[in-house]
Order: sequence, then C-alpha cells, then structure tokens
Amino acid sequence: MTNTHATANQSTTVLITGGNKGLGYETARRLGDLGWRVLLAARDERRGRDAAERLAADGADVTFIPLDVTSDESVAAAVAAVGRLTDRVDVLVNNAGITGEQVGPLDQLVGPADTLPEHLGAVLAVNVLGPVRVTHALLPLLHAADDPRVVMVSSGAGSLTIASDRARPEASVAHLMYPTSKAALNMLTLQYAHGIPGIRFNLADPGFTATDLNHHQGTQSVTEGTDAIVELATTSPGPTGRFRDRSGAVPW
Repeated sequence: MTNTHATANQSTTVLITGGNKGLGYETARRLGDLGWRVLLAARDERRGRDAAERLAADGADVTFIPLDVTSDESVAAAVAAVGRLTDRVDVLVNNAGITGEQVGPLDQLVGPADTLPEHLGAVLAVNVLGPVRVTHALLPLLHAADDPRVVMVSSGAGSLTIASDRARPEASVAHLMYPTSKAALNMLTLQYAHGIPGIRFNLADPGFTATDLNHHQGTQSVTEGTDAIVELATTSPGPTGRFRDRSGAVPW
C-alpha cells in the first residue's frame, strides 16, 4: 500500500465510534497525536466524556459525541451535533462492536446448538446494522470532504478462508455470532466500495489484540491492533475495497 501519511493537519476530521476504550480509544489517541480533529463517539456518556478529557489533557483536539449505533434517534442527534462543529468528516472509523453473549471464559461462548435468533440479532444490530446506520447518516458530511474514507473494523474471524483452515485459531471455536457479523460486515463494505466510488471503504483486521472483548487475552498490544486502522485512515490517496491487517492483505 502506498503510504502518504498526513502530518499535523488541523483540518482533518475523524469520527470514531466506540471511541471510549480499547481499539477506538487508541485510534483516537494516535490520530489526535497527528494533529487531527477527533470526534470521539460513544454510547456511554460518562465514559465517553472521561476518555475525551484524558485525550484533551494530553493535547489532542477532541470532542465527545454521544452516539448509540443501534438507535436512529441517537445517530441523527450525533450527526446534527457534528454538523454544528464542522462542514465535513474526512474519515469515519466504524469501530463499535460486541462479541455476543457468553457464559464464561472464551472457550465457553454460547455454541451453535444453543444460539437463538435474539443472540445473533443483538450482535448484528451493533456490528452490521450499526455501521450501516452511521455511514448512511454521515454520507453528506463525508461527500463534503476532499478524500473521504471509511474504515470498518472487522476481524480475521470474518474471513471465510481463515475460518475454513482448521489450523488457524479463529477456526478452533464455533461461534455463530461474532464471526458471522464480521463476514457480513466484510461483504457490505465491498458493496459500499463498489456502489459509492466517491468514498473509499476499507476493512481493518486488528488481529488478536488484548482488549476487554477477549478479557485482555490477546497477543498483540492495543497499539499494534490499531496499526491497520491508522494505516487505512491516514493513507491518502489510497485504495478502496481492501481487507488488511498490520502485515498486509487478509484473505477473504
């Protein structure tokens, strides 16, 4: 990938969903360090404001935006708030996500035989419908940017190639919810890339990163986990319809 990273640029605005912790927070920190204007969106207002205040204390240009990706009303209010702050959004990072219900450690996830529609529906509501809801609402502000791009935070667990390889750890646990949601996110991102040529849509696989989603059992640091996100967010001009991790292309 051709890398033409932005340097300190106060005119570059990014909105990050799920920005109060984990990958979202680290992405906000790193892009804030580049001088970008960060719109830190989160469902939990107290945690979101606390996160924004911590970043601001370190010198970042950051504003908290209340945003629940599962709510039309919340997303509409968030976009209205963003519109009062800026006339465009250069980069949208759809990071908010959940793994789905579990009954204990990672090896005790609700299995396929026990998964009900409501289990799957709750995960799809956040991981698939959430990015669609937020992306659709932000399209006017994205189109107003010179080189708008959307980074979808996916997972190698959503790769059919990886999931078919029994030697891979992603294939070691059968779980209907999270991998299915990420496979769906991968496909809808490709369709966005094909159908909206004026905006670049790409997928980032953070890899097995230590966050609260996996009880901090990941083998990568949160900074390593955001490498692909930051790469896709900052490369301009760049490709569309790509799926990559910090080392390069991820198989579909």
